[in-house]
Amino acid sequence: MFGAMAVVAHLREVRVQRGRAVLLDGIEWTIQEGERWVVIGPNGAGKTTLLSLLAAQTHPSAGGVDLLGQTMGRVDVFELRPRIGVASSAIALRIPGHERVRDVVASAAYGVIGRWRERYEAADEARARALMTRLHVENLADRAFGTLSEGERKRTEIARALMADPELLLLDEPSAGLDLAGRETLVETLAALCRDPAAPTVVLVTHHLEEIPDGITHALLLSGGHTVAQGPLVEVLTAENLSRAYAMPLVVTHADGRWTARSAPRHGATPNP
Repeated sequence: MFGAMAVVAHLREVRVQRGRAVLLDGIEWTIQEGERWVVIGPNGAGKTTLLSLLAAQTHPSAGGVDLLGQTMGRVDVFELRPRIGVASSAIALRIPGHERVRDVVASAAYGVIGRWRERYEAADEARARALMTRLHVENLADRAFGTLSEGERKRTEIARALMADPELLLLDEPSAGLDLAGRETLVETLAALCRDPAAPTVVLVTHHLEEIPDGITHALLLSGGHTVAQGPLVEVLTAENLSRAYAMPLVVTHADGRWTARSAPRHGATPNP
């Protein structure tokens, strides 16, 4: 484990280019142990590409990426990846629909998707049960993954991502596709996770301020593959910064630990009755 304030990830002048398209450019970013980050920005900002770097799934075209004390390009990523928990729609699509929820979670301890003939240790089964309870899916243990609601699937995916006791937890748009009740339930669950000092370092990617749980400490705001602002959450999520990132005037509010953003009313506009 890390010492106090250890560096979990350090990106040094990172550039990612695919053909003529520059997806990220000049990214400088340091994530310290215990921090809870949100990465936010408009479509095409580079959020998913950035997360794939942190998941050791993508290498930069230029610059350097240090993850968990190792430098990408100088380390076997197959040894690095088990130390990183990832919950994303791409992984969810690979989970067999008939797989029981308990096996979806427990199989992550063995680095596989879909149980075959693995025999789980009692400690693994106990950890899977504890995580299902923590993510409020313990009553679904014997349900097939394909029969779950979208919100139930999201919570199951996060329990799975935590199964291997990762040092870094990456959540890629966990609230996408949820209705209002599902979103609020998940945001409350993530808030409890973020406030837990024993939880791993967290990086959450989202499009919407309303999906940022209480407990997030820092923000990285991207636009067009460049950093607009980064640092403590309250310093980054300002109307000025967000208006610049989204190229439109925005009003930002923060109340009861939650954030919202809306377009600024036009001067002289008459509000609807």
